Amino acid sequence: MRIVSQILVIVLTCSSLSLVAQKKAYLKSPDGRIVFSFLLKKEGPSYTVAYKGKILIADSELAMDFKDGGRFAANLSLLKTTSISKEEQYELPIGRARNITSRFNQLTLPLKEQSSLGRQINIVVRLFNDGLAFRYEFPKQDNWADYVLKEERSSFHLVGNPKVRTLLFGRDYKSSHEGLYQKMTLDRLPDNNLMDLPALFEYPEKVYVAITEASLRNYSGMYLVKENGILRSQLTPLPGEKDITVKAVLPHHTPWRVVMISDRPGTFLESNILTNLNEPTKLKDLSWLKPGKTSFHWWNGDVVPDSTFAPGVNFETNKYYIDFCARNNIEYHSVIGYGGFAWYPNNWASYADQGTYSDVTKTVASLDMQRICDYAKSKGVAIHVWINWKALYPQLEAAFTQFEKWGIKGMMVDFLDRSDQEMVNIQEEILERAAAHHLFIQFHGAFKPTGLNRTYPNEFTREGTFNYEQNKWLVNPITPDHDLDIAFTRMIAGASDYHLGGFRAVKPSDFKPKYIRPTMVGTRTHMLAMYVVLESYLNMVADYPQAYEGEPGFDFIQKVPTVWEETKVINAELDGFLTIARKHKNEWYVGTINSSSGRSIDIPLNFLEKGEYRAEIYMDAEDSAEQPNHLVMLEKMIKKGELLTVKLAPGGGCAIRIFKSDPNTGK
Repeated sequence: MRIVSQILVIVLTCSSLSLVAQKKAYLKSPDGRIVFSFLLKKEGPSYTVAYKGKILIADSELAMDFKDGGRFAANLSLLKTTSISKEEQYELPIGRARNITSRFNQLTLPLKEQSSLGRQINIVVRLFNDGLAFRYEFPKQDNWADYVLKEERSSFHLVGNPKVRTLLFGRDYKSSHEGLYQKMTLDRLPDNNLMDLPALFEYPEKVYVAITEASLRNYSGMYLVKENGILRSQLTPLPGEKDITVKAVLPHHTPWRVVMISDRPGTFLESNILTNLNEPTKLKDLSWLKPGKTSFHWWNGDVVPDSTFAPGVNFETNKYYIDFCARNNIEYHSVIGYGGFAWYPNNWASYADQGTYSDVTKTVASLDMQRICDYAKSKGVAIHVWINWKALYPQLEAAFTQFEKWGIKGMMVDFLDRSDQEMVNIQEEILERAAAHHLFIQFHGAFKPTGLNRTYPNEFTREGTFNYEQNKWLVNPITPDHDLDIAFTRMIAGASDYHLGGFRAVKPSDFKPKYIRPTMVGTRTHMLAMYVVLESYLNMVADYPQAYEGEPGFDFIQKVPTVWEETKVINAELDGFLTIARKHKNEWYVGTINSSSGRSIDIPLNFLEKGEYRAEIYMDAEDSAEQPNHLVMLEKMIKKGELLTVKLAPGGGCAIRIFKSDPNTGK
């Protein structure tokens, strides 16, 4: 596969750009609905954002604090600006859509100090129809070779008092980026708490704003904090450096600071603005990329059949799951370990700990990785492995060389738990070296995606979600309401790994944490729909084989893909329900997840093309509120423009496969 981009660049017309005495400037989105206004005052630059004539972000500071030379803000000159309008067409081998058209207007604002330092920083602004982005660029210059950054001071002065959906982490930068979402009006948000990204803001007039970042490379990951009622950026310090966040050599630039805007919350789940802001991949051959579903027996407690073999880090345990994958169209099996002990030799106390020795180029004595890979290949199943990043990174090249030799196709890299510049660079190095060895990566305990799957399409998915693994040990389970929070907020950024596939649903009142064979809250059709609603190119089928085979609804999991040509949000109500339709080849898959309140909804079929289709519809049964594993599957003929009315149980869902009916066979 070869990815080709087409770019059209033209000079902006005066209707898109205006300059007044080199102190003010504004830029409009291609459709004119979003307006970015720039003002250079004596104390520093600021910006304002309006949507449909209403100001959403007012008079917000743009500044940088450096260790040497101090703050870059006051007494600046605005040099000659440049502007372009661009249309770009490109293809995403993995993503929420395949063929992308990116249209934006761009303004470059060169700012230079009037002092003897004479430093220059360019602020580059891009406006799309679904949002805007800006970043700081540090061009090569004679009097400035490198910089040490204390803090970036990009602010977001949100007008009014919108409702906030965010994760709060106090002041703890060591984080797996997992938690329950806090919901409150902006005035009640505590000061100086780290707000993880993406953060979602709902204005009273039903206008929605999301703030995140794109193209996070060789820089520190960004949080938000509230100070005096205004949100501003807060970068993660370098390890051991309390007040230093970034060290760089010029030329350099920051990631894009992204503000998505819409009057429809589902827009953000269709948007490709983050991949638009990333560089095209340099990989020429992508034929080895094979997204799919995977087993992950750690979640179910390493369950194996009774009395057939001794479970452990051995061939027989892995063979049991490989055979299950081969029978059921599951593309990957995960080689993890057993009972907390990894597949590679080490002296660590558990998966998460660190000791003085590990060697990921070898296996423990009880395991033959070559035999496992060869057997899996003979069954049409591919192997990927779990690995702690602290064991992997010291042996990166040797490990990837050995993995490729064995026939491993990818890996989950776990327990990263940081977003400082050093960790950001480590993750990109892992992606780059893995691609050279035709390996995909699944990051766990990691910060949110930033659209880098365009540059490195071997990044299949990321965790950074408080997900169903918590049902193994928490008294309070992951709820369908939290699933909606994840979908509407975290998934704005992209792929969201979630330990999918629990097939033992219970009523909320009956839930108890179980490390082995954990249970779920939410109906089985809610779980089926999650395979469509959640964006991930390596969705887990994490329960054990006997939990699935012969069970109603498992046939949907066998069929549902993980990569898409199109994504359309059909219904979207925050805290209520969400319906997403995704196209794969000539089929559509539609998933609806519901909150803890029962309801009926209509699903309009306007996204279909003309013609007659067959629909396989998996719905909650009449008694699903009491018996959440019960479902009804029916087949019917449908066509464009019709409405499907479905009744959703509390915590329920609906999953639909839509495909063209064969006129000869009726199938």
